[in-house]
Amino acid sequence: MRAIVSPLDTAVLSRVVQAEAERDADRLVFVFENSPHPAERVTAGQLAVRGNQVAAQLHRAGLRRGDRLAIMLRNNPEFVYSLVAAARLALPTVPIDPRESGNSLHHYLRFTGCAGLITADYVVADEEVARVIRASGVRTWVVSTPEGRALGIEPPRRWPLLNEVLDGTEAPSTGEHVVDLAEPWLLVYTAGRGDPDAVEIGHDRMLLYRRVPELFGYRPDDVPYTGLSLTHGNALIATMMPAIWGVVDHTVLSRWFTRSRLWDVCIEHGVTTWSNLGELACAVYSEPTSDRDRAHSVRLVVSAGMPRAIWRPFEERFGVRVLEWYVTMEGGFACNPVGVGPIGSIGKPPEGLLEMDVVDVEGRSVAVGQVGELVLRPVGGEARLTYWRNPEAAARRVRNGWLLTGDMAARDADGWLYLAQPRGGDGLLRVLDPIEDDASGRSDEESDLQVYGIP
Repeated sequence: MRAIVSPLDTAVLSRVVQAEAERDADRLVFVFENSPHPAERVTAGQLAVRGNQVAAQLHRAGLRRGDRLAIMLRNNPEFVYSLVAAARLALPTVPIDPRESGNSLHHYLRFTGCAGLITADYVVADEEVARVIRASGVRTWVVSTPEGRALGIEPPRRWPLLNEVLDGTEAPSTGEHVVDLAEPWLLVYTAGRGDPDAVEIGHDRMLLYRRVPELFGYRPDDVPYTGLSLTHGNALIATMMPAIWGVVDHTVLSRWFTRSRLWDVCIEHGVTTWSNLGELACAVYSEPTSDRDRAHSVRLVVSAGMPRAIWRPFEERFGVRVLEWYVTMEGGFACNPVGVGPIGSIGKPPEGLLEMDVVDVEGRSVAVGQVGELVLRPVGGEARLTYWRNPEAAARRVRNGWLLTGDMAARDADGWLYLAQPRGGDGLLRVLDPIEDDASGRSDEESDLQVYGIP
């Protein structure tokens, strides 16, 4: 008789990690690439044990269900350990870009009322950042990192080192504290001017994300790669979670993306897929041709914003195929699988899960080829959006059961969606015209591009 699997076991990160550790503790899950320092390898068993170690420390420090935990790290192993720990204790996680400082950082910590912060030596080495953290009064743990030690950074003694927690005696299990998939998993700050709101994302969102490897066509022997920050949904969904679920061989994560080393990393670590944002593709394509262009094993580039003008040339030059997708932390999702949809389209929503439409200011569907706002809702239901401590702002984003994404788009006669972008001095939105930018040019003054890393 087949055992009944609880939805909690398939959707709560820490439960998934624990199940994978019990299935095969020695399975390699992550390689954290950190050149020129040695790569750090993490197995399923280590992920479960170290996640519990962090959870036990947070619990001893007084953090309880519903308290918010901020994580302010680059793609260090401790980022994932902290995510696992927070899920175990039902602590909504607040990812914060490690470059934040000043008033922005003050807002991020204060607005969601963070009770704990896990950060790194290279973050608190900035005295302004350290001052904001001190002033917030948030309980803080600092990670001593290989890159920090190489720079001679000595973390302030006022904050305990998370390394000592991880290297200490193995703690008894804290147990699993999430009892309802609707409980908040992440609090993700919105983009825009002024003090942003924080979107609440429940553990139930993982039920959608579990469809991603199938929609992307991932294979059991794939090795996904990203240098995008784990503070962003792209890296979490397309790269981190498939490795934890065990649907790919393992995942490679760099501290940050550097275009000049992309193919070197892919070659060294046997990467077969990597995650792109539009500006990254332009940067990679603008590099001078070399024998590395096809010396790698990459077969698939999972892209959010591949410029139409270089889509096919990019595939031909590097010997890869491009899969385009669209995702928002508010719940938007569309996918254009390789060889299925037209070039330039972000795809269609997953059948049976989401509906997406393009509407005018009155909420009416626009004609084929016309530009309107992209909206979405679950199939057979109404859109829900929760902002932390701001229900009025969330309510303004929902109209007649549809969530307003704020993105302008159009669709063709077959239902394929296209994001609209301004072209020309008139500021008008155009969708189906080829992109006119010269993506192959490179300024002589342009230096290496790093994304979500050190400027």
